[in-house]
Amino acid sequence: MRKILLLLLSFGLVTAIIYGTLKSNELEKPHILILKEKYSKREYKKEADHSKFEILNQDFPNPREITKACEYCHNLTAHEIMKSNHFNWERVEYVKDRGIVFIGKKNAINNFCIAAQGNEKACAKCHVGLGLDEKGNLFTDPTNIDCMICHDNTETYMKASERGGEPEKSLDFKNIIHNVGKPKRSNCGVCHFFGGGGNNVKHGDLESIQFEATRDIDVHMAIDGVNMHCIDCHKTKEHNIFGKLYSLSSMNRERISCEECHTNTPHNDDIINEHTLKVSCQACHIPIYAKANATMIYWDWSTAGKLKNGEPYIEKDAEGNKTYMSTKGSFKWGKNLKPDYIWFNGTASHYLIGDKIKDPKSPLFLNTLHGSYKDDDSKIIPVKIHTAKQPYDPVNNILIQPKLYSEEKGSGAFWKDFDWIKASEMGMREHGMPFSGKVGFIETKMYWPLNHMVSPKEKAVRCEECHTRNNSRIANLRDFYIPGRDYSPLVDRIGRLLIVFTILLVFVHGSGRIVANHIRRRRTR
Repeated sequence: MRKILLLLLSFGLVTAIIYGTLKSNELEKPHILILKEKYSKREYKKEADHSKFEILNQDFPNPREITKACEYCHNLTAHEIMKSNHFNWERVEYVKDRGIVFIGKKNAINNFCIAAQGNEKACAKCHVGLGLDEKGNLFTDPTNIDCMICHDNTETYMKASERGGEPEKSLDFKNIIHNVGKPKRSNCGVCHFFGGGGNNVKHGDLESIQFEATRDIDVHMAIDGVNMHCIDCHKTKEHNIFGKLYSLSSMNRERISCEECHTNTPHNDDIINEHTLKVSCQACHIPIYAKANATMIYWDWSTAGKLKNGEPYIEKDAEGNKTYMSTKGSFKWGKNLKPDYIWFNGTASHYLIGDKIKDPKSPLFLNTLHGSYKDDDSKIIPVKIHTAKQPYDPVNNILIQPKLYSEEKGSGAFWKDFDWIKASEMGMREHGMPFSGKVGFIETKMYWPLNHMVSPKEKAVRCEECHTRNNSRIANLRDFYIPGRDYSPLVDRIGRLLIVFTILLVFVHGSGRIVANHIRRRRTR
């Protein structure tokens, strides 16, 4: 009987181990294997051979004629694009204490090149339109849509510098339009990797290395791994691309999340799964950013305007990063950086041109991300914080949007004449804003949430990096209690007293048992 019970027990133990292993593999498959099977070897199937369309087999005198040809077949597409923020450079948002407003590159101020409005000829190199200028006529004409910037699959299409979004004239347009298709990583990256004037300047987690990233750089975009493209996560509906940039977006809508693929319980360990209630996936799985190339962390406009022999100049560091430009000032860069951490519930507030500055002596946050521990919708997210010193009007207490670009000297544009007063007067006048005639410089900050450069799971943030009293990653988040990081001297003293009191009780109880036993023995004699 004993042998039978032992055999059954052994069989049950082996069965439990096998089941646990299978269950573990079952849990792992949706997170890694299915994604890899789905994306790593797939090729986008062309829906049509565009070289067979007669309308595309001609020489086009200008890119607008190409757009007309595209719209001849895709005749329900133009109105979708013309409602998109990629085309309009603005979207309707609700902002707390401000109401319903239009927010976008048309009126939001940043602390990189300050603003696009008034500098359209230069900034429109990253715009899905053709011929953007100060008058804004582009937004009402569907022939100004630039189809090729997103759908060229030859990876040869290129916008011309400082031409308002017009392409280079030397391109082989016929070859390009014969080879169009779904956007590739290169279509998105050519703008989003180089925003702010160079590679990895703005985001910190989006840069040229991700054209062909390895798994150490980004597990999702890795060519030796899952090899996902931007549109695999950033789904599109009627040319509205999901996933919003919080330098401009204010509302918690049309976002994308890790949980859409990985669920809210992606780990085998329940303790770790419980963290997902208040900790974003990114907080643990993006331990560092700017892994391959440095990202800008500080921009000082107040030093701009210096010349050598009457001409503007540029200085670079040993890695080729620009540390000074006469046109833009001084810069500081960082590489392999630990993120900062904040609470975020998906909503934000923004500084718009003309907003009053309450305290010029304190840093001005241009995109405040809202959230707190007590907010049920908030989670801890990793961010890059970019700091700058940029021009403001110390009399009117508003940020200045200077006129930066012009094709000719003597126009007052700062990048040609290097005169802050003239550039500020001209820029503010174009926007109907007051200008006192004085220019000061104020420190500003911007939050850039980190969502890319996800590291392999074995390099994720370790528990002790947060749960520690020394240099905790989340040392700045003090509105909640975290074991290992936080303590109370009073609680510690009470705990010690309880331990001593417990030992005394054990001693008293044990002594009482000994005395009682001794008395009982004496009575039985």
